[in-house]
Amino acid sequence: MNCTHINFGMSRRDFFGRFAFGLAGTALFNLLERDAFGLAQTPKLLSAPHFPAKAKRIIYLFMAGGPSQLDLFDYKPLLNEKNGQDLPESVRKGQRLTGMTGYQATLPMAGSLFKFNRHGQCGAWVSELMPWTAKMVDELCFIKSAHTEAINHDPAITFFQTGSQLAGRPSMGAWLSYGLGSLNENLPAFVVLISKDRIDQPLYARLWGNGFLPSIHQGVQFRAGRDPVLYLKNPDGISADSRRKMLDRLAELHQIQYEDLGDPEINARVAQYEMAYRMQTSVPEVMDISTEPESVFALYGDDAKNSGTFSANCLLARRLAERNVRFIQVYHPGWDHHGTLPKGIRRQAKDVDQACYALITDLKQRGLLDDTLVVWGGEFGRTNYSQGKLTKDDYGRDHHPRCFTVWLAGGGIRPGIAFGSTDEFGYNVAENPVHVHDLQATILQQLGLDHTRLTFRFQGRDYRFTDVAGELVTGLLA
Repeated sequence: MNCTHINFGMSRRDFFGRFAFGLAGTALFNLLERDAFGLAQTPKLLSAPHFPAKAKRIIYLFMAGGPSQLDLFDYKPLLNEKNGQDLPESVRKGQRLTGMTGYQATLPMAGSLFKFNRHGQCGAWVSELMPWTAKMVDELCFIKSAHTEAINHDPAITFFQTGSQLAGRPSMGAWLSYGLGSLNENLPAFVVLISKDRIDQPLYARLWGNGFLPSIHQGVQFRAGRDPVLYLKNPDGISADSRRKMLDRLAELHQIQYEDLGDPEINARVAQYEMAYRMQTSVPEVMDISTEPESVFALYGDDAKNSGTFSANCLLARRLAERNVRFIQVYHPGWDHHGTLPKGIRRQAKDVDQACYALITDLKQRGLLDDTLVVWGGEFGRTNYSQGKLTKDDYGRDHHPRCFTVWLAGGGIRPGIAFGSTDEFGYNVAENPVHVHDLQATILQQLGLDHTRLTFRFQGRDYRFTDVAGELVTGLLA
C-alpha cells in the first residue's frame, strides 16, 4: 500500500490535540534530519530589521496590579498639604471612576506616608521605599506621563501586553519572535517568569500567547521547582532509542500531511518539538544558578537563592539575556492596593527594589545593558484620593489610568531623565503624554522595527501590535 494515500480519519487539530503533550519531551528530529525532510521552521517575517537596532533583547519587569506612582516616584507635596480634603471637581473634570470608588460620597485626597528625596546627578525624586533604585537613577529614564484607556485589570494588562484590550491578540514577545526570530536556537525566543507567592489576581497564559501568529512564537513559561518546563522530560520507561524510532516515523507522517494540506502550522509544530528536544539540555543549564559566585548573590540579595522569587527571576533574566533570549517577561503580581496600601507596598517594594538594582548593575558590568532594553511598570497607576476610609497612617488607592510612571533603562534610551509630568495633584498629565501605544512603538523602534510595518494578515485584515495608533517618542531616545 502506498502510504501517501492513507486517509488519517482525523483533522490536524485532532491529531495534535491527542498526541502533543506526550511528544513535548523531545524534538521530532534533529536539525540535519529536519533538512532532509524539508521541514524548516516557520520563516520569520523580516530578513533584517527595518533599520539599525539599538537593542537586541528586552527584559520586561511587569508589576501586575498597578503600583502607586504617588508613593514611589511621582512626588506631590500638595497632596500632603491637602490631605483629607475632597478632590476638586475642576481636577477630576467628570472623568469616570471604577465601581469601587464611584459610590463614595467624597474622594479625600491622600498624601503619601513615605518621604521623598532627590537622588543622583539627575535629581530624580524617589521615595524611601526604593533606596536601591535611588542609587541607580542616573541609569534610568522615568516616564511620568504614561496613560492608558483601560480602568480595570484584565483589559489593562491585556492592552499593555498585546496592544488590545480584547483577548486573543499576539503578545509583544510573540510579535518580536515573529518579526526578528531567535538569537539562540537552543532556547525559546520568548521566556516568561512569574514571582511565586504573590498571586492575588490571575495572570492568564494568553498574556504571553501567540494569538493568530504561528504557535512557535508563543511564550514559554519557566517555573520554579524540579520541572521548569512542563512535559519536557521523556516519560518513565521510554528509552531514547524507542523515542527516536517513534519520532522518526511520526516525522514521515507529518511530511505526508504537510504535502497534503500545505498548512504552515504543521511546520510550526515541528519546530516546537525540535526546540523541546534541545531544551532538555539547555533549560537545566540555564536554570542551574549554583555556578554563580557568592558576589552575585550578595548583589541580588538572599532571595536570589530561593527559586521563584522576583530576585531569583531577575538573576535568571540576566542568565537568559547572556544566552540571547530575545524577550524575557518577568511578572511580579501583588500591586493592587485598594486598602492598607502602606503595608502592602512596603512588602512589594522590598521584593523588587534590590533585585532591580542588581539586574541593571549586573547587565552593565557584563556589557549587556547597552543592547538590552529593560522596562519596569504596571498596567496603570493609583488614584490621588483614598479608596475607603483615610486615617493618619492608612489609606488605599483605586485604579488610575490617566497618569502613572514607567521607567526604562539601557537599549539606546536616554539615561538620567524624567520625561513628561503630571499636574500638582497627580491626577492628570500636564506635559508630554505617553500613551500605551506610543510606548510600544518606541520599544519596537529600539529593536529596529517600524511598528507600522510589522504586520500579519489575519481574516482579511493586516494587524499590527499597535493597532492603528502609536507615535514614536523621540524624547526618550539617546
